Amino acid sequence: MDRYPDILEDILHSDENSDDEWDMLLAETKREEESRSKRRNKYRGSVPGHRIIRRGRVEGHERLYHDYFAPNCVYDAFFRKRFRMGRPLFLRIVNGVEQYDPYFVQTTDAIGNLGLSSLQKVTAAFRILTYKTPADSVDEYVRIGESTAIESLRRFVQAVIAVFGDEYLRPPNNNDIARLLAIAEQRGFPGMLGSIDCMHWKWKNYPTAWQGMYTGHCHEPTIILEAVASQDLWIWHAFFGLPGSLNDINVLERSPVFATLTEGRAPPINYRINGHDYTMGYYLADGIYPNWSTFVKTIPCPQGLKRKHFAAAQESIRKDVERAFGLLQARFAIVRGPARFWDEETLAYIMKACIIMHNMIIEDEGATNDNDFDGSGENPIVQVSHVHTPDFVDFIQTHHQIRSNASHSQLQSDLIEHL
Repeated sequence: MDRYPDILEDILHSDENSDDEWDMLLAETKREEESRSKRRNKYRGSVPGHRIIRRGRVEGHERLYHDYFAPNCVYDAFFRKRFRMGRPLFLRIVNGVEQYDPYFVQTTDAIGNLGLSSLQKVTAAFRILTYKTPADSVDEYVRIGESTAIESLRRFVQAVIAVFGDEYLRPPNNNDIARLLAIAEQRGFPGMLGSIDCMHWKWKNYPTAWQGMYTGHCHEPTIILEAVASQDLWIWHAFFGLPGSLNDINVLERSPVFATLTEGRAPPINYRINGHDYTMGYYLADGIYPNWSTFVKTIPCPQGLKRKHFAAAQESIRKDVERAFGLLQARFAIVRGPARFWDEETLAYIMKACIIMHNMIIEDEGATNDNDFDGSGENPIVQVSHVHTPDFVDFIQTHHQIRSNASHSQLQSDLIEHL
């Protein structure tokens, strides 16, 4: 196009306007118009290289609605199997996410075409989380593009954490602790608050420079999740993001699992075993964990009937956290297989969101024996405190009490006699 003024100027100032020169101008113009036409046919839309695919988003929404959400829907009996939860709970999550993030609100474009509905975006995110399907595989049914499905997944997990995280991923409050202690008493372990362990999530698309740091005993790069679970498989504590080259002890040293206890903010726990009084709860753990007063471990080679009975009971009840890991992976296949996202932040959001929805399903399906998990029995909302904080000496004293080997041995002996 920059050549047109020069050619035209030469022709206008030429003394002899020959037919050849006009033919040259017309030929150049024709070639440029053909080039423009090819570019217009190749590049559709506002972004160069972006192709417009008329997916039929409205028809996709109607199909999805009639299949799963209409009063007499087609796949009513298969809803829980395919969405991992009941329809009321799913719609509750959709409404909460839609109110939190305007991205999920259905809008129209500049020419009045309806965009994707919240049901389509959330369903696409759920299919990726529950079936671990590639992002472009939901296009044929939900009518959503690959990039939009990935964006919907990222925004969905962040919204779930923001809306439901404070309620469904909180530390135990006073009512929770009373219920956990009552259940532990019935199972023969007074003072037990749950069982603790770590899970490794394989990371496929890791940065190559980080391979050594994230490769441990699994011989593949992994990211570690530390969790505490109770008998009903409710996950009370989740600490995620450390590299797979660490072991459970290294994770424990960085974990905030005992932060409230050392800071003096934990609810009081008092119980008595075999004539001895205790003021700190404990978790059942496997053999790698240290001999602290807050852990009760099995006996590697028990001698005598009492010790054998204690070892069998401890190993059986400690499997609660293993069962919770298995159920979490069964419900959300994305945390069972290798993670395909590049950044750790997105993986952390996905893991936390899956744990939150896991707890929501447990509450909804009654696995918690109809206990109140709406937060009505929790401690008052934390306000800015001007009360004198615990002295450093008290902090150190509590720290040493947690790591006391003598208290660990005494507690284990008392439990052996109690059982």
